[in-house]
Amino acid sequence: MTIDAKTVMQLRQMTNAGLMDAKAALEETQGNLEQAVEVLRKKGIAKAGKKAERETKEGRVYTYVHANGKMGSMVEVLCETDFVARNELFEALCHDIAMHVAAADPLYVRREDVPGELIEKEREIYRGEMEGQAKPADIIEKIIEGKLNKYFSEMCLLEQLFVKDDSKTVQDLVKEKISSLGENIQITRFSRFQIGA
Repeated sequence: MTIDAKTVMQLRQMTNAGLMDAKAALEETQGNLEQAVEVLRKKGIAKAGKKAERETKEGRVYTYVHANGKMGSMVEVLCETDFVARNELFEALCHDIAMHVAAADPLYVRREDVPGELIEKEREIYRGEMEGQAKPADIIEKIIEGKLNKYFSEMCLLEQLFVKDDSKTVQDLVKEKISSLGENIQITRFSRFQIGA
């Protein structure tokens, strides 16, 4: 059964679940929204979204250096308590995020961090690509939004597919850890370093 994007977005708004989790839940329930919410609740993912408003004042600055010593990254990952900041699961998450940053080279943490003028420039490029095509204006706008979402999924850390498991995004990975650790977790900033780049 093919699940349409509108239904996936509706489920995400209802539960704050990640894209891949919402899609998987809908596939599991043959597109039934109420049952999909229950599936996500059982997995604890819906709860993770509710924790997102809680304040994060603890955390870690974590560094990763690739085996060849020519590439590395530093990330700041926040949580609510010092207890969780010292937890092995939290440290493993910090390691995975830092390794992902080194490998995937994102430019921004989230789409809200992308400068507005850059988004408008991308829109104009996509609009230029669509010129001369005999398509209704609303269809052209949907295509442009689709291209912009693809751009965000390539440039924004939280929307990138996780390098160790491309069935989920980095945001999905963070939500899983929020669910298992029981605290809000935020990636606030990162830097990537590469010799000669």
